[in-house]
Amino acid sequence: MARRGAPDDRSIPELLEFGVVNLDKPPGPSAHQVAAWVRDLVTDALTDEGIDGVAHAGTLDPKVTGCLPLLLGDATRAAQVFDDAVKEYVAVLELHGRAPADLESVLAEFEGPIYQKPPRKSAVKRQLRVREIHDLEVAEVEDRRALLRVRCESGTYVRKLCHDAGLALGTGAHMGHLRRTATGRFDDTDLVTLEALTDALAWWTEDGDEEPIREIVQPAERALEPLPSLTIAPSAADQVAEGAPVYAPGVIDSDLGAEAASDRPLVVCSTPDGAAICLGRLVGDPDGESGTVVELERVLV
Repeated sequence: MARRGAPDDRSIPELLEFGVVNLDKPPGPSAHQVAAWVRDLVTDALTDEGIDGVAHAGTLDPKVTGCLPLLLGDATRAAQVFDDAVKEYVAVLELHGRAPADLESVLAEFEGPIYQKPPRKSAVKRQLRVREIHDLEVAEVEDRRALLRVRCESGTYVRKLCHDAGLALGTGAHMGHLRRTATGRFDDTDLVTLEALTDALAWWTEDGDEEPIREIVQPAERALEPLPSLTIAPSAADQVAEGAPVYAPGVIDSDLGAEAASDRPLVVCSTPDGAAICLGRLVGDPDGESGTVVELERVLV
């Protein structure tokens, strides 16, 4: 099996074939189009083979900007780690009248579980569903505009939230500018532009300068850090790569007890040098002497 080495010791091709970029999506293109552009850029740089694809961590409408983590190459197999990632946004609430005095207290009522039906132009089925608004803060108010900071469950439609807030306020409202500031553990403190990624790839292919790429493209393991983890033996990793589950004798270390198996959490299994091998569901006692501990969902090598 061609197993990757330690995340910090990988060559540039290995990094591009199993990496993550915290991209600052520009206004205009869709998230899907941006992912396609990055796939083509990386494929052109890796002239021998290229990469299989690029996956983005949650759709953003064309006009929306901000945090769009992209998984490169084999890392696309781990895209499910973003399915439940908490999202954070900065949004402009455009009121259809002057801001009422009770604006903050009315908006505070939207914190917690709310009912939402996706808008007509959404890519999902239009049925009523519940989404959690973890925090809704009014950062600034000016005439008919309010700047909101929203921390919410994945799949929340901020545009619909703004519409419903306008109804509750009695003025009517719609969403103006929207920018995503965080997706899970990725936030706007280290965003990378498309231009910076393009330049970094060019400096590597033309001049052999690796430093810009290493500053921009991170090992894909960073996207897996929020998951519970198990360390498995290299011999067990070889078997997992062929489709075998993780058995108890192959587990070297774990921060999970037997009681966690009843919840079947998604876990990442890695070799002692930190290289991710697979994603799977914990089904047995990682400290036990026999039996299946992890049922595979995605092999990452």
